Amino acid sequence: MPSEKFKLAVLVSGRGSNLQAIIDSIEKKYLPAEISLILSNVPDAYALQRGKKHGLETVFLDPKKFSKRDDYEKHMIELLQTKSIDLICLAGFMRILGKNFIEAFSGKIINIHPSLLPAFPGLNVQEKALEHGVKFSGCTVHFVNEEVDGGAIILQAVVPIHDDDDAQSLSDRILEQEHIIYPEAIRLIIEDKLEFSGRRVTQKTKEN
Repeated sequence: MPSEKFKLAVLVSGRGSNLQAIIDSIEKKYLPAEISLILSNVPDAYALQRGKKHGLETVFLDPKKFSKRDDYEKHMIELLQTKSIDLICLAGFMRILGKNFIEAFSGKIINIHPSLLPAFPGLNVQEKALEHGVKFSGCTVHFVNEEVDGGAIILQAVVPIHDDDDAQSLSDRILEQEHIIYPEAIRLIIEDKLEFSGRRVTQKTKEN
């Protein structure tokens, strides 16, 4: 294990329950990492309060102060690079990242999405699952590329859909699984246990 802790940045826009799951996993010594920065595009995101409660550095970067998305993302890149970030975790970050940002941190950005990708990318995914009448949904941790919710899949968890489910009850049940698999995916990356074959991501065997 390296002497310096693995440095995470978490990008947030909302409640930050997945951020909290990461924080809890670090404090319980499950993740040998530290959160070097929590960055938000929303001034009153509750996730920022979560970070402050745990003594973590939080930054609100106002998109309205930048005339172009590229300028905003350039500032984000510069800020993250000053922290020597090893992995960027999107946790309810409600902005689509541009090409320059993704290239600056190629292979070092992951996201969690509340469906079994490639089914139902984008927004309102629980409503879409119920409208389509699927019997199972779930969540996916994936690497981020220029295709929205289209990067290589790291982990998934399956949640059955009950006949009496609505979007909220399904969302709540999926969120419980998100809090389990997101820290697990981060741990696999920290411990270098992933290998790649095209779009497929698999876990290394002990023999490897």
